[in-house]
Amino acid sequence: MWADNETSEDLLGFKVHADLLINILNDESVLPITIGVFGDWGSGKSSVLQIVKDEFEKEDDKDSLCIYFNGWTFEGYDDAKAALLNSILKELEDNKKISAELKDAVKEKAKKLWKSIDWMRGAGMVMKNVALPAVSAYFTGGLSLVPFAYQKMAKWGDDPEKIIEKLQSDEGKEIFKAFVKEGKEVDKNSTNAVAEFRKDFSDLLAATNFKRLVVIIDDLDRCSPERIIENLEAIKLFLNVPKTAFLIGADPRIVKYAIEHKYKNNKEIEEDNSRIVIDYLEKLIQLPYSLPRLSESEVETYISMLICKKEICDTKFKNVLDEFKKYRLTNKYSAFGLSNFEKILESEEFGKVKDNVITIPSLVPLITNSLYGNPRQIKRFLNTYTIRKRLAEVASLQSFNDAVLAKMMILEYSEPKLFKKLFEWQIVQDGVPKEITDIEVLCKDKGVDDISSEIKDTDFKEWSKPKIIKWFQIEPLLSGVDLRDYYWIARDKLENSITATSMIPPVVRALFNELLPDNMTATVTKSLLTEKFQPFSDIEKDAFFNLLSSNLKRNSQQKRLYDIFNVMTEDKIENTAYHYIEALKIISVSDIEPAVATRLADFKSEPEIGEFLNDYFKDGKSKASKAFNLKK
Repeated sequence: MWADNETSEDLLGFKVHADLLINILNDESVLPITIGVFGDWGSGKSSVLQIVKDEFEKEDDKDSLCIYFNGWTFEGYDDAKAALLNSILKELEDNKKISAELKDAVKEKAKKLWKSIDWMRGAGMVMKNVALPAVSAYFTGGLSLVPFAYQKMAKWGDDPEKIIEKLQSDEGKEIFKAFVKEGKEVDKNSTNAVAEFRKDFSDLLAATNFKRLVVIIDDLDRCSPERIIENLEAIKLFLNVPKTAFLIGADPRIVKYAIEHKYKNNKEIEEDNSRIVIDYLEKLIQLPYSLPRLSESEVETYISMLICKKEICDTKFKNVLDEFKKYRLTNKYSAFGLSNFEKILESEEFGKVKDNVITIPSLVPLITNSLYGNPRQIKRFLNTYTIRKRLAEVASLQSFNDAVLAKMMILEYSEPKLFKKLFEWQIVQDGVPKEITDIEVLCKDKGVDDISSEIKDTDFKEWSKPKIIKWFQIEPLLSGVDLRDYYWIARDKLENSITATSMIPPVVRALFNELLPDNMTATVTKSLLTEKFQPFSDIEKDAFFNLLSSNLKRNSQQKRLYDIFNVMTEDKIENTAYHYIEALKIISVSDIEPAVATRLADFKSEPEIGEFLNDYFKDGKSKASKAFNLKK
């Protein structure tokens, strides 16, 4: 099994990206700088940042101070901005690279900054938990509070009713006038306050004698939109502070969601939403650096290295890793696998690795395409593959072929609908479906495009995608193979497939949450699906469907979930009908509201879902059935 943790042990050949970032950060002429290390969920961002961190933390590097900050770890703190600033100051005061004689000077200069942080944290708590709700309930003029107001309100305690009572008094009215008057003055001086903070911090950094401060902020895309913005606002405090560099690891789509969320109630900004998001990111991040998806040779290398690491001891694997690093210096395009291991390992160790790796290389193109070259997905695929192999051994399954298992899992992962269809075929044919033989005959000795056109004219048109045709063509062929054991092993996943039990990518969960408000119109829903759902990868789309379906099954009274499905059905989004039907099968007709049934009646004639709906509501007894059948 492989843990899903970031590591500085480079099995991906990603050190080249870390080396580039290190090279940039060592160039004093580019500082200050903020770099966005961008990539999809699970693409290897954290591992790259870990390599950068380890390099700058080396004791012989006296010129650099590196601070690692995991934004998600501080998700529960009352003020993420203060938490980040707190971490930076604490590390500056306590870092072992700072000599004893300098520490007193550093601590003295830090005192003023500590007071600033304490004030920000206190003001933030009053604003979030007390002042904002109270004032929102009392004022309707849309005035925003200023720091002066925070301090005044803090003296009134933390009871919103008392705050409102104070505001309604003569004294409160006078103070409110002062808010407005002094607020204007504070607004004028806010730029100077930020400049003063930056100057104080710059003086502190100069006292340490470091040439650069590198702050790494990881897992930003796991945070809530509010926390993401707080962290970004904290970073903005350091913009243009000499000698500083920020590395932010995130899925850029999630960051964009957070920025949109921040401005969602500002009508003026909403009209030019995309421009605001772009401007915000461009002002904050001077250098965006996107990690590429793994190529086929890199996927083969990664899988081979993971298996090798699992099968041999750490000392022996260190030799393999060292040879891999040398190999990558001269060859960045070929796979590093069995042929290389054979030259490094003794015969016994090589035999262990070979027994486990031998079934994988032929499937690498399919794994690459199905999992989109995503390291986290690959690791999870291998974990499931390993568990199922062990189950087959424990259950003493006869004639069990690991290569067939891997091939079946690729179909399960990338096309759960077809995986279930194959299950239905084999269950009524003693595990050996004739349809597989028919399709494999069609796929023999022809080009993919020709086969696709031919299959579309048969009863197997849903199997005509190029990647499915390649799946059929690759060894081992499945004609005559008894698939019952393979489905027995996967039976716990048949309801929702592997992806249903996956961690949901943050970008998928963000879109789902954005679509949930009950008052959202169909027009806005369609717009969001077009803008954000359609660009998803197949894995992300499947995860979205699983999230939507599982919520509908658990909350069959929640009308909004049906609304989302209805809009997707109306827009004929691929695979919607299949997932909608699978969810409805679990829900009793008596649990469906008549209004939902009336809307579903619009799809009576739809070829993919109409037949199911007419059968589903045929009893005519429940209120939902009557509503469905009433509509012509």
